[in-house]
Amino acid sequence: SHLGSSNSKIKIQRSPFLPEPLLFEMGYAGYAPGNKVAEALTPLQQALRSLPLEKAQEILELLEKVTRNVVRNPGEEKFRSLKLTNPKIAASVADAPSMVDAFKDMGWVQEGEMLVLPPSVRLAHEVHVVGLIDAKDWWKKEAENEKRRQTRAGKLDDEQKEIIQKMELDRKEKEAEGPVLHGSVAKKLGDGPNIMRAGDVGIGKSSGGG
Repeated sequence: SHLGSSNSKIKIQRSPFLPEPLLFEMGYAGYAPGNKVAEALTPLQQALRSLPLEKAQEILELLEKVTRNVVRNPGEEKFRSLKLTNPKIAASVADAPSMVDAFKDMGWVQEGEMLVLPPSVRLAHEVHVVGLIDAKDWWKKEAENEKRRQTRAGKLDDEQKEIIQKMELDRKEKEAEGPVLHGSVAKKLGDGPNIMRAGDVGIGKSSGGG
């Protein structure tokens, strides 16, 4: 009975993650490639999260458009084949080769310069379209985080620039004021000792001595 209770405890600990893996993955995955949580991502999710940040939304829009066409028209052959030589697709693949991996993970097969979705493969809205929407949301957050990082870095740069500018201004002001102050002091000191030396040495004293 002790062993049974031990096993039940293990099941209770794991069960919250198994029914809703997407929630688990969206919340924690993707931070450490070697982390066990990151391994919970499906190949499709991994491919979608490997896109370049600046092109992610554009590529996901294209993937979503193609996927929605297939979901709405599952029997239409024209929606089940794509030319990799198509200028828009070719440009996207050049920017992000992992886009082809995303297609393959959804069931598309590469045949020469074509991507073909076999008749046996059915794309589902709740799986594939929703998965792409989730990826768009994930990248949106990534973009916001990156923007915040850049803003913080920019503020630091601005603060550093201001400090350097102030230091430079202070240095120039000191250089400009320095010679004037030193010159006036030197002049006063020069006059003072001359008068005092004349009084001390005194022509009267030397004449009186003669």
